[in-house]
Amino acid sequence: MHIRGEGEGEGEGEGEMQTLRQLTPYVKEALQQTLRVTKFFCFLHVTNTYICTFAWGMGPSMLPTINLYGNLLLAERISTRLGKVGPGDVVLVRSPENPRQIVTKRVKGGEGDSVTYLVNPKNSDEEKTVIVPKGHVWIEGDNKYNTKDSRKFGPIPYALLQGRVFCVLWPPEDFKSIGKDIQ
Repeated sequence: MHIRGEGEGEGEGEGEMQTLRQLTPYVKEALQQTLRVTKFFCFLHVTNTYICTFAWGMGPSMLPTINLYGNLLLAERISTRLGKVGPGDVVLVRSPENPRQIVTKRVKGGEGDSVTYLVNPKNSDEEKTVIVPKGHVWIEGDNKYNTKDSRKFGPIPYALLQGRVFCVLWPPEDFKSIGKDIQ
């Protein structure tokens, strides 16, 4: 066992301090860059969650508005949060059948509205009329012959609306603005 006396090991401490002084600018730079990246991802998260989001819409239910093989859509989230979505708006909806899935449909009626729809458009002209209950909306696909919508699962809670689609971004030949279309 060695007991250090006065003055022993002081040179070692100075070497460590010198090394720390040399590393300090690199550590500061690393922390600054980490903070910048963190702020960027926070900005993206807040923008995507509360302001606007991208979504990939595909399938036959929204033909001809949305391409069968897929379109990149831009949706704003403010209207749904403020209760400003109404008949004719194309919306992103959390599926009532599979909560992990987001689907694209058109709002046909809001709370208190009377909605008349074809029960089975492929096989008959039978119509039914419903009054949309408070806190709900009636959604349908534009392609009434091939869609799962409120005709199957009834009015959906307004809380399932995730955003209002206002633009098709991709592919370039499908680029367009999507507004209200009351059919």
